[in-house]
Amino acid sequence: MRWRFILALLLMTTAVGPAVAQTTETQDRLASKSVPSDLLWNLVGLLGLIGLIGLLPQHEEDSYHPSSFDE
Repeated sequence: MRWRFILALLLMTTAVGPAVAQTTETQDRLASKSVPSDLLWNLVGLLGLIGLIGLLPQHEEDSYHPSSFDE
C-alpha cells in the first residue's frame, strides 16, 4: 500500500507541468530580434579571452631576480 501511494505521488508530480513564469526583458528583447550588436560583443569577449593568455605562467627563467652566473 505504501509503495502504491509513493508511485501514485510520483506519477502525479510528473504529470503536472512546471508553472509558467512571466517573460523577462531579455527574453522579450531577444524575441524581437532588436539586438544588432551581437557580433560586436562576441568580438569583445573574444579579445578578452585572448588577453587571458598573458596570464599563463612563463618558464622559470622569467623571474624578477636574475640567476647567478658561474664565472
